[in-house]
Amino acid sequence: MPLHDTLSPPGRAATGVPAVRLAGVTRHFGSVQAVRGLDLEIAPGEVVAFLGPNGAGKTTTIDMLLGLTRATSGTVEVLGMEPRAAVVRGLVSAVMQTGGLLPDLTVRETVAFTASLFSRARPVDEALDAAGITDLANRRVGSCSGGEQQRLRFALALLPDPALLLLDEPTTGMDVEGRRTFWSALRRDAARGRTVVFATHYLEEADRYADRIVLVSRGRVVADGSSAEVRALATGRTLRFATQHPDAAAYAALPGVEDVEIQGESVLLRATDSDGLARHLLTRTDARDLEITAQGLEDAFVALTGGDQ
Repeated sequence: MPLHDTLSPPGRAATGVPAVRLAGVTRHFGSVQAVRGLDLEIAPGEVVAFLGPNGAGKTTTIDMLLGLTRATSGTVEVLGMEPRAAVVRGLVSAVMQTGGLLPDLTVRETVAFTASLFSRARPVDEALDAAGITDLANRRVGSCSGGEQQRLRFALALLPDPALLLLDEPTTGMDVEGRRTFWSALRRDAARGRTVVFATHYLEEADRYADRIVLVSRGRVVADGSSAEVRALATGRTLRFATQHPDAAAYAALPGVEDVEIQGESVLLRATDSDGLARHLLTRTDARDLEITAQGLEDAFVALTGGDQ
């Protein structure tokens, strides 16, 4: 029987236990408070985007989940155990922005060597296929692009068949096609029931691929829900219309209008009461071709984090 047939599906920890549990977690580096009372619970099988501006505490939190650093206070549990214990058991893997790869080895040799370090590992060809790099198997690592090396790191992370996969900016260095291929491979793999938590600065990736978005700012969770739920937390909608007589002062004076932009005969209004404003524009002005759109994830990100960078 092939080795991968003897492996359990992802999620080999005790049933009914959260994949991730953080309760009142803080992490201080001297006078710097990287994480300030963070509470978070992630169920097995979820694909969660972990978003926030630079310095929000994302990487520090991932480091704590990997057992690379300890919380100053609070509880950090991975699959019902301390993070280091889960990592030692092969239940947790990570794809980081950087990581030592031997440039003179081929992609296949790198995966095969790493697989030999585990007592149980997925077959080399299966890991290559899952990461979408089978066609790169005989290429030397040093000849691979940055994006291709990231996909190699993904293949390495899949070798122990982890229950939890943590990714920190996994598509850094990838072109558009590489990012699309990567996420297609990851979603196929996640469909097996693996829990995936990823940090990214590409908001469209979170919007498209995550089941749930957790937004952090200044070391705390400020929003948690589906993409639609997080977007809804940023109040207001955008109205765009055409008019022959644009009047910025008149629009700004209307109830609920927060911002006015005029470009020729095209007007863009951001407002809290889009329905009432639309009725007024269509019945009291010469507005035409009116469109109403909800705030995007980027708008919510800026509104909920206060524009922190």
